[in-house]
Amino acid sequence: MKSFAGKTAAITGAGSGIGRGLALALAQQGCSLSLSDVNETGLAQTVKLVNSASTVDVTSQILDVADREGMHAWADQTAADHDDVHMIFNNAGVALAAGVADASYEDLEWIVNINFWGVVYGTKAFLPLLKASGDGHIINISSVFGLIGVPSQGAYNATKFAVRGFTEALREELEIADEPVSATSVHPGGIKTNIARAARYSSEMQELVGQDAASGATKFEKLFTTTPDSAASTILKGVQRNARRVLIGPDAHAIDIIARLMPSSYQRIIVAGARMALRNKS
Repeated sequence: MKSFAGKTAAITGAGSGIGRGLALALAQQGCSLSLSDVNETGLAQTVKLVNSASTVDVTSQILDVADREGMHAWADQTAADHDDVHMIFNNAGVALAAGVADASYEDLEWIVNINFWGVVYGTKAFLPLLKASGDGHIINISSVFGLIGVPSQGAYNATKFAVRGFTEALREELEIADEPVSATSVHPGGIKTNIARAARYSSEMQELVGQDAASGATKFEKLFTTTPDSAASTILKGVQRNARRVLIGPDAHAIDIIARLMPSSYQRIIVAGARMALRNKS
């Protein structure tokens, strides 16, 4: 897919962050849009921004990606509203800061349902439409935490490793079958979005932070250097070159190198750093 002009893309989590960046970048290149988000206000703002910056057709749907029937209904509606559907960006995601022992089953189910099952539902709901278009692409957003494990991020790691494996296997299956559809796994580093502020925190993590979780998340986000618009540009370039994996940001490239050079011993470095941080805090 060398050009997005005249194509149609569906994007989950389009109400903010990378999803909004993708919507605006695609619209500027003449790509029609089917947008969804669980946040009605954010989604409406994205639609308004797209309409003010372009003349492409844009439709929207309030949607929880953890709702399988809702996801399939949205895919059907997208097909009804647009002639063909060429891309699905499974972008919606949430975060959970919790140690494995401290994480509640409810929180674990919440993050898995959104981060993993949401990607599965989006992929399966849209795949027949992408095949029918004759020129399709599935873009699944994993994370740098889909490359390495990090303490307090076990659940998030699990979902993002799962997205990576799911997407890589899918890509291989599509190639074996010589389908007119491809798949790309995307691994962003720190992006200036509100995912940290919207995250859930276990009681143990709240005590460890020692302050209001939202305030701590805001400070943490200041360390992020990559903007959603820049991330969207990198993703779209990856789609155009049919990349199997897309890394976003200098931190993502550094973590990828570490994972390749020290596939298991990197854990010792993380443990040593965490212990030092805890000693300094006490």
